[in-house]
Amino acid sequence: MKSSGKWARALSILKEFEEKCGTPSSKLKQVADAMTVEMHAGLASEGGSKLKMIISYVHNLPTGDEKGLFYALDLGGTNFRVLRVHLGGKESRVVKQEFEEVSIPAHLMTGSSDELFDYIASALAKFVATESDSQHVSPGRQRELGFTFSFPVGQDVVGELTKAIERAGLDMRVAALVNDTVGTLAGGRYNNPDVVAAVILGTGTNAAYVEHAHAIPKWHGLLPKSGEMVINMEWGNFRSSHLPLTEYDQALDAGSLNPGEQIFEKMISGMYLGEIVRRVLCKMAEEAAIFGDTVPPKLKIPFILRTPHTSAMHHDTSRDLKVVTTKLKDILEISNTSLKLRKLIVEVCDIVATRGARLSAAGIVGILKKLGRDTVKDGEKQKSVVALDGGLYEHYTKFRICMENTLWELLGEEASENIAVEHSMDGSGIGAAILAASHSQYIEVEEP
Repeated sequence: MKSSGKWARALSILKEFEEKCGTPSSKLKQVADAMTVEMHAGLASEGGSKLKMIISYVHNLPTGDEKGLFYALDLGGTNFRVLRVHLGGKESRVVKQEFEEVSIPAHLMTGSSDELFDYIASALAKFVATESDSQHVSPGRQRELGFTFSFPVGQDVVGELTKAIERAGLDMRVAALVNDTVGTLAGGRYNNPDVVAAVILGTGTNAAYVEHAHAIPKWHGLLPKSGEMVINMEWGNFRSSHLPLTEYDQALDAGSLNPGEQIFEKMISGMYLGEIVRRVLCKMAEEAAIFGDTVPPKLKIPFILRTPHTSAMHHDTSRDLKVVTTKLKDILEISNTSLKLRKLIVEVCDIVATRGARLSAAGIVGILKKLGRDTVKDGEKQKSVVALDGGLYEHYTKFRICMENTLWELLGEEASENIAVEHSMDGSGIGAAILAASHSQYIEVEEP
């Protein structure tokens, strides 16, 4: 840094960014209230809100009593997993799980869906053939499968998969079709009956929760026996004038594939946190020459700085911030930085992660509010548990701790005592198998 004037400019960019990203409790409460309002609007009519509030048709959530052998198929973008899960009911929960990961050849991704589903069905058949003697479905029963996908799929995927399974000569029924967030909710509920909602904080973000069936005005079918219905919120698309958006968010959104959409997701999910950091550093490089007279060419490449990189820098505890030095060199080809500058970079990472974590907590409070579980009712001690999953929640420790602390801050001491967050493992796999169990055609046959 040649002149103190340039350093002062860098600090003023930082200060302005920090102010624009501010999330005081008062603002977060407005965000939570806006989330609740949008939830009501999305349940009232199709297209009534930025939140789709999709009716999942999952109304038989697991009770924890489900037993037996069930399969799951988790279809990602470029690969899929097949799982076999042995459920032992309340005594032993998940007794055993086995899975196999299969990558999808590129030509099948662009070919006909028949070819893709035949490929999947044959992998499934091979996996079924590895059942051990001790682990198989009761004689005379069809195997049952839960099917998850983490991206929007075409029309009748269940029909197509079912036909492919028949062509492969496999006797198996697709018992449940779920997205990964609903799967996380089911997996959480199987282990804990107090689970009321699930939130995924990973590359993307979403939430699902259990709604009273009579509180869904746009639902015109018969009300389910359970009186409950799982709603897939698609909360990444939430937006509100209360969100603390900055020029960097606006530029990121404008240059994205879906401008104006997924605004909440673009502020809180793993896909975007690193990119926001890059954009701030880029402005500092241009206007305050923090990396010397020229802007490092690599710093100009969108999405080159990924959230795992910024997380590693944010968690650097070494005295001279060695991790930051290494990341700058390896990813951005920037060397010989001062400690003062490395500290500044960590601060940018902190501001971005803190805002994302605090906003996700506000979103969760919005869901609890919609369910009337954000306050303590007289003498009532109803427990509410939120199941969480996703790489951001699991691996970005400072993000997770900040999110949890913000949740308690917003709920207040008394309400916090009855609310918990739990890590729900592998919703898209085990959760889907558990939903196959709770939607099994044989449930009525079981002895009481």
